[in-house]
Amino acid sequence: MQARLQAQLNRRLQAGSGLSLSDFDVLVALTDHGSDPIRVGELCDLLQWEKSRLSHHLARMQRRGLLARVECADDGRGAEIVLTDEGRAAIDRAAPAHVADVRELVFDVLDDEQVRALEAIGRSVAERVDDRSRPA
Repeated sequence: MQARLQAQLNRRLQAGSGLSLSDFDVLVALTDHGSDPIRVGELCDLLQWEKSRLSHHLARMQRRGLLARVECADDGRGAEIVLTDEGRAAIDRAAPAHVADVRELVFDVLDDEQVRALEAIGRSVAERVDDRSRPA
């Protein structure tokens, strides 16, 4: 179910906006973070991505003008990521249709009891994953 849902959402998002789900996830994280630059490591933590995957993806998004790398004020060796005006416009255009697609493919086929069950299941699984990811 997860793979099929993600594939369908990705196809719809790319067809409607030219963004991949990965692009969308990065743009959401940057938007949620606010206008301040964010360190790559912090963005890795937010997205739960490996640093190499994120670095390659950020480079592709930077070439497309969706974000920019800026020198870190605290550490000249480090880089921070900022959302560009073009990146902000891209997510503003893509978000309404993406939300509608998620609603159509997931929530429109579930009744209230099923939504509550899905929420409870998701919370239980997330708690277990969080418990297992802590060092012993």
